[in-house]
Amino acid sequence: FFFFQAEDGIRDVERSRGLGDVYKRQAKALKLEAFYRFNDSTVALKAVAKLLKGKLPKCLKSFLETNVVSREVQERIICGEKKLASAINEELGLDCISDERSIEVMRGVRMQLGNLLKGISEADLKAMSLGLAHSLSRYRLKFSAEKVDVMIIQAISLLDDLDKELNNYAMRLKEWFSWHFPELIDIVSDYLLYAKVVHAIGMKTKIKDIKLEDLVPEEIEKEIREAAEMSMGTEISEDDEEHIKELAAQVMEMYEYRESLATYLKARMLAIAPNLSNMVGEIVGARLIAKAGSLINLAKLPSSTVQILGAEKALFKAMRTKHNTPKYGLIYHASLVGAAPVSVKGKVSRSLAAKCALCIRYDAMGESPDGAFGVANKAYIEAKIKQLESAVGKAPAVAKPVQKYKPPTQPKKEYNPAADFPTLAAKKRVQPEAKVEAAKPAPKVVPKTKKKVEEQITNQTN
Repeated sequence: FFFFQAEDGIRDVERSRGLGDVYKRQAKALKLEAFYRFNDSTVALKAVAKLLKGKLPKCLKSFLETNVVSREVQERIICGEKKLASAINEELGLDCISDERSIEVMRGVRMQLGNLLKGISEADLKAMSLGLAHSLSRYRLKFSAEKVDVMIIQAISLLDDLDKELNNYAMRLKEWFSWHFPELIDIVSDYLLYAKVVHAIGMKTKIKDIKLEDLVPEEIEKEIREAAEMSMGTEISEDDEEHIKELAAQVMEMYEYRESLATYLKARMLAIAPNLSNMVGEIVGARLIAKAGSLINLAKLPSSTVQILGAEKALFKAMRTKHNTPKYGLIYHASLVGAAPVSVKGKVSRSLAAKCALCIRYDAMGESPDGAFGVANKAYIEAKIKQLESAVGKAPAVAKPVQKYKPPTQPKKEYNPAADFPTLAAKKRVQPEAKVEAAKPAPKVVPKTKKKVEEQITNQTN
């Protein structure tokens, strides 16, 4: 920490801007009054971490009390951070401001810090700044044992595997016990409740001595007893009954472990990604992180990729066949998308993916650890869904038809063949009228009779 006293000219706005533009004059305009140096980088990191949260560190508070409050400084204090200025105003009651002018002055101080602080070289300042920057980056990225997202990836993968195994085990139990008591499937449909009833009953002949009041309601218990008396199933041995009960016990244990694993996953997601959990839920958020590989990798993805994450096969197939690309992937299982009407699911998923991308980046950088940012964005998406739902039933606004341009009508001109050959037409007009002689009438041809023709032939032969 350092405390400078400015000259009278620094209070003028125009001159302060000039000093901010020309950083070499900054050293002449400021005078060092007090300076506090951290012992090591750990103490500096703790102080900076508190400053990022808007809190005043103890070392800074004691520094200001010694150098400012005890001296009864009445002048205004310039600070480069708004959070720090508000904290100083609240806790110490000093007149501290942080505006554009103060930021410009602090920029000049940082540029000329080597000249203002005597006894510290620029190389040492760069080394200390670099070390503190690395420590601060690791702190803000939350690389600690409590923030490891690998646990989330393993937990959600195990949860999916447990669901598959539970489905197989429960179906096998129903098929196996149905040979002995087939009517029980129609009465009890829930897998866990079915396993508990099977584990309690065993053989249907022993149902008279077994109480099912703690497992099922009284009406269902009555139906089970009546169905057991009139059951059409085959008889089983005691060895078969023992193995069926063991299978039912395993199903019950797996269900209990799944519930505990889901609780653990929820707690981990609220610790690592609270904003994402508030937006899409713990299970969907964990699947997104597992698909990307880590929370940092997920934060690097754009919202369009987050929207279709998990639908890569459908995307590449659509691109290959030149069809429409998918509108959603894993984000489809979020409650906001599932509750939306079919006609607006695409719009809702796009808006939700955009807000999820912001929440993921907030979680990756450690901002808003209480999840308030995610709650605010979820309320925004819910309001937008209501707006889209109200617009579904309304007819779309029809635009007025645009009138096409019509050129003015002109009288039609008749075709003049003489205009095609103007030279020939001119010659015909100039040439005088020729005298046309009367044509002589052609001699009439008198048809010869048959007798005359025969006489002519005889004369020629003689």
